[in-house]
Amino acid sequence: MKTRNWLLITIIGCLLAACGGSGNRFRLEGQFKNLNQGEFYLYNLEQGTKDTIKVNDGRFVYDVYLNDTVTYALLFPNYSELPIFAMPGATVKMEGDVSHLKETKILGTPDNKEMTDFRLRVNNMTPPEVKKHAQQFIEENPASPLSIYMLQRFFIQDVNPDYALCAQLATAISKAQPEHIAMQHLSRQLNALRNAGAKGKLPQFTAVDTNGRTVSRQQLQSTVNVVIAWAAWSYESQNILHQMQRLQNEYGSDLAIMSVSLDASVEEGRYALDRDSIRWPNICDGKLWESPLVTTLGMTSVPGNIIADKQGNIIARDLSASELEEKIKAMIK
Repeated sequence: MKTRNWLLITIIGCLLAACGGSGNRFRLEGQFKNLNQGEFYLYNLEQGTKDTIKVNDGRFVYDVYLNDTVTYALLFPNYSELPIFAMPGATVKMEGDVSHLKETKILGTPDNKEMTDFRLRVNNMTPPEVKKHAQQFIEENPASPLSIYMLQRFFIQDVNPDYALCAQLATAISKAQPEHIAMQHLSRQLNALRNAGAKGKLPQFTAVDTNGRTVSRQQLQSTVNVVIAWAAWSYESQNILHQMQRLQNEYGSDLAIMSVSLDASVEEGRYALDRDSIRWPNICDGKLWESPLVTTLGMTSVPGNIIADKQGNIIARDLSASELEEKIKAMIK
């Protein structure tokens, strides 16, 4: 199964049982074998921000004030990531080996223990077997924050998403978590994709890019048109940006590109493109998955993409980097 960064919806509002720590501080302690010095990124899915964690002598400590529960993604230099469920007053401990990151244990709260147990249980299973176990977990535990993560990781970010099944699972989760605004939002998106199909027409839209220019659907009328969902914290999505820059240099006006940044600030959503002299329109309104444009386009994952032809017909969604390049070349030639 294609390796993808797990989608990055805003996972908040779920009650977790307290364990360790005190007050409104959340503490994450980590210890890794076969690692002396290094750094990781810790991405806050609620606020769309990231912190850098420095590792010294194989250990690190991260301490932060929290006034609500939140899910983090710990991102490693090799593109792996692990979800961490945080809450005020909790202490979570990680222990693992950098050469076997999938076996990392994250303990300290019931949700983190349950996620660790699940990861270790399915570690050696085939992708279809993992999906089967993930679906069973979601159906039996729709109120769990783990179900939101599993929906993204194993179903929405699949190579060929089954949007009917995704919508079915999302509906169950949203009913069990009616206070979870982001989940309600995702459920509506998935139901729209299920009803309209993954293809259809590229919708009409108007937005303002990070340079203050007005962008609309009418600017995507080349032979091939690509919309990319990306984020500053996602290595894979930035690699796709570089790939698309190379292809645009090769094909010129035959390839029109627009990107949508799922970052929390315009500055962060613009920095990577300015650094690499990428000049196509880039939209970042800082609203993450609540962005009206993201809803209009029906984008559900990072990295994500939509490919449309000259008439605005959507040809494909959410292809891998290699599939995306092959499709563009085939459509132009």
